[in-house]
Amino acid sequence: MDVNNAFIHGHLDEEMYMLPPEGYDKAARGLVCWLRKSLCGLKQAYRQWNIELTSKLEAYDFKQSPHDHYLFTLHSDSIFLALITYVDDVLFTGNSVDDLDKVKQYLDNLFTIKNLGHAKYFLSLELARSSHGTYISQRKYLLDIIHNCHLDDARAIGSPLPASVKYDSEFGPLLPSPYRYWRLVSGLLYLGFSRPNISFAVQQLSQFIQHPRLPHWEVALHLVRYLKASSTFGLFFPSGSSLQLRAFSDSD
Repeated sequence: MDVNNAFIHGHLDEEMYMLPPEGYDKAARGLVCWLRKSLCGLKQAYRQWNIELTSKLEAYDFKQSPHDHYLFTLHSDSIFLALITYVDDVLFTGNSVDDLDKVKQYLDNLFTIKNLGHAKYFLSLELARSSHGTYISQRKYLLDIIHNCHLDDARAIGSPLPASVKYDSEFGPLLPSPYRYWRLVSGLLYLGFSRPNISFAVQQLSQFIQHPRLPHWEVALHLVRYLKASSTFGLFFPSGSSLQLRAFSDSD
């Protein structure tokens, strides 16, 4: 779901003024406009919109998660609804289609929304649903990483890390500009949401964020080439699975 012109629904707490927009000729010379509503581009625009949306959801008996302020849930008898917000995008789920439709109608009456149907892409996560469950991957996001690293034509490899890699903060020349390394490692960290098998490799690369060297960059590119060989991999959540949480660990 997408909220139309979300930012203008936020109320400004401060007294702010702006020059009349180009083409508006009704204002006398020397006069300015008094802003009563937030506008896209103001530094407080997102905060004010978030405050407005939160207040309306809480009025509907949604509870904001204390752990993730973008998550709202509603429990009522046998009904469970969950809602995730990101700026003006809202993702719904729940066990009652009728109640979800009521929430959508409630928000549409307040803000005017665009119903985009079943979620297929959200925050770089690709969602594929069937009667068997939900498959989450980040293929497009990964392909963008591969392209930004100029590895479109590079040979894919079968291991996330070189067998003989040595992690040394003093070995090799410093990268002249560490920005590309920072950007790549942060992108790989986000990719780990659907690819937990790269967590160890990314954790190793993250140790050298402050002063990355050429060998660290080469290892990072090695990891990208490994991901190229498995770009369609992701996580599958069966529809018939229980909600029991399971965790696995080695001895230490």
